[in-house]
Amino acid sequence: MATVSEAPHSTKLPPLLADQLHTDPRLAEAKRLILAAVADYSSQLTKVRPANPALTGEYAQLLDEFSKLRGGALYFPYLSSGIGNGPFVELADGSVKLDLITGIGVHGYGHSHPEMVAAGIDAAVCDTVMQGNLQQDRYSVELSRLLTDLACESGAKLEHCFLSTSGAMANENSLKIAFQKHAPADRVICFEHCFAGRTLALAQLTDKAAYRQGLPTVLNVDYIPFYEAADPIGSTQRAVAKLREHLERFPGKHAVLWLELIQGEGGYHVGHHDFFVALAEVAHQHGLCVIADEVQTFCRTTRPYAFQHFGLDQHVDVVTIGKISQVCATLFTDTYKPKPGLVSQTFTGSTWSILAGLAIIRGLVANGNFGPDGLNMRWHGRFAAGLQKLADKYPKHIAGPYGLGGMVAFTPCGGSAEKAKEMCLKLYEAGLMCFLAGGNPTRLRFLLPLGSVEDQHIDLACELIESVVSKMECH
Repeated sequence: MATVSEAPHSTKLPPLLADQLHTDPRLAEAKRLILAAVADYSSQLTKVRPANPALTGEYAQLLDEFSKLRGGALYFPYLSSGIGNGPFVELADGSVKLDLITGIGVHGYGHSHPEMVAAGIDAAVCDTVMQGNLQQDRYSVELSRLLTDLACESGAKLEHCFLSTSGAMANENSLKIAFQKHAPADRVICFEHCFAGRTLALAQLTDKAAYRQGLPTVLNVDYIPFYEAADPIGSTQRAVAKLREHLERFPGKHAVLWLELIQGEGGYHVGHHDFFVALAEVAHQHGLCVIADEVQTFCRTTRPYAFQHFGLDQHVDVVTIGKISQVCATLFTDTYKPKPGLVSQTFTGSTWSILAGLAIIRGLVANGNFGPDGLNMRWHGRFAAGLQKLADKYPKHIAGPYGLGGMVAFTPCGGSAEKAKEMCLKLYEAGLMCFLAGGNPTRLRFLLPLGSVEDQHIDLACELIESVVSKMECH
């Protein structure tokens, strides 16, 4: 795993005080004891369990207080106790959940993972909590190098990387970079049902009217249809035709073609190499910047980047990542290098998140998550097979499965939004965490904890799904 103590420094020069600190035997022993203590308690969480009745009253009060403080109720009545064990997490009411949504992909290595705890210990003895644009440490360099090296390993020219605290900021920075390069062009082309974020600008890209309610229009966005696996040639032709139509209607006004390679919030619809290449070639002929939004797909396919999985190394100009990486980032080619002052943030990420990001990405590479036969695809295959058995047994309740790699989904009850929410909450009560995606049809999705999930966890998820489905009516 990546830790501060492993940071390279010249053997020809006297070691820095920081390097001496992180190799101090007292610190090493303290880390060993902390990891052992966490493991002793974490290892007790091996199955789902209901809440402790003695804690439910206080827990309900905490939830009510938090709802008032934040101005709205939580989707799930979820407040963690502060400990877990991979895909299992203990809540403050004493219940234990099988977490296969992982904060919509954020907790992608699992709860209380020893490598995450170790990264936190290393970060705790660093000089600052946060890294920022004006002052950063060596590990920001290390993470940026890792991200660009991986991005360029099969031919892409994404040689630059700007770190940021959220996927929304990574996406905002990508738009700013593209607009500056192609000024005065100010229009964006996106896929129907795409999701880009909830800032003022990104809410305009996101194809959901409810997320723009009451907001001013700050960007002009045009939409094209997404790939249809049931009609690959036809859907590609229709998307290209619509793209050309927009370009002809507003000549010279488009700056960006925004590619969500696997539609996450839209329902885990998976694209295709030929489809994306056809669109990217037209976009480049008209001078557009091709941006791949990988805030949800990063590290979840056969390659670290989904654009690599789809063979788009020569077609992307800017790529954004987030969620599982802990620190988010915007990667770009030299052509899109911004002018000074365009992108800058007080925070680029906490020291812990940077060290955790290094450990997660290196761990996924070392553990064999990638490749056509890697763990990401193997787990997807096992989960998909389990869901297919349930679909065969309960055809009114389950259709699918859908998604790719660490992204798995199924359609409940014919895609009814009401029934999907009902099933999602019933699964939560049964001990399994998933979340909604898409609309018409609405689906239930899972984002597996790629650093800790095992076959028995997937099998348990299927058992819990059947326990709910077998008792639920679908109209």
